[in-house]
Amino acid sequence: MTKKPGKTGAASRVLRTRVKKKSGLKESSRRWLERHLNDPYVQRSKAEGFRSRAAYKLIEIDDKHHLLKPGMKVIDLGAAPGGWCQVAAERTKSSAEHPHVVGIDYLEMDAVPGAVILLMDFLDDDAPAKLSEALGGEPDVVLSDMAAPTTGHRRTDHLRTMHLCEVAADFAVSVLKPGGHFLAKTFQGGTESELLDMLKKNFRSVHHVKPPASRDESVELYLLAKDFRGRAPQG
Repeated sequence: MTKKPGKTGAASRVLRTRVKKKSGLKESSRRWLERHLNDPYVQRSKAEGFRSRAAYKLIEIDDKHHLLKPGMKVIDLGAAPGGWCQVAAERTKSSAEHPHVVGIDYLEMDAVPGAVILLMDFLDDDAPAKLSEALGGEPDVVLSDMAAPTTGHRRTDHLRTMHLCEVAADFAVSVLKPGGHFLAKTFQGGTESELLDMLKKNFRSVHHVKPPASRDESVELYLLAKDFRGRAPQG
């Protein structure tokens, strides 16, 4: 099981990086950069070949809740820079010859071994069909680490990211296999009751999780819905 990287004395002193106050950066930017450079997850992601520290959020959630298994088909919404695709491909044993992980993002990103990457906006009308076509069947898991670009206005950022979460949930319910799972980023401050009611109606368990890799000061949470009940037969 993945554990939160510790700050052991000698190692942390060796790895500690300071950004000079005369670097020309604003003080807030200098502090952010210094924190980022000294983040144990950032250091670990570089050492272990993951695209971003966010990979460990999925690793920790999966270690605890067992979402990803060999052979499963996975869709990753908002995939750039590719950390979640890397984890999904590794844990489902997806290969370049027979990929069963598909990621989508409007931001360009390097190829991920074992994953198909679509360069397009998930909010485009034809994105759902393109994802299903690329995957070649119904997914077992739909992942979403999507967050709207921040404006600096907390309420606005919350509402915009909640919209992405709602769209991702609607998509998951429309494509998942029975028994499938949905995991999506949300923010503290309340998931809309209508969204929770919809998920509770369609999944056997629904709750919020905050993995250790999610910074303590961050307002992000993850909404986890497990064991999709299935769609009603079409008349």
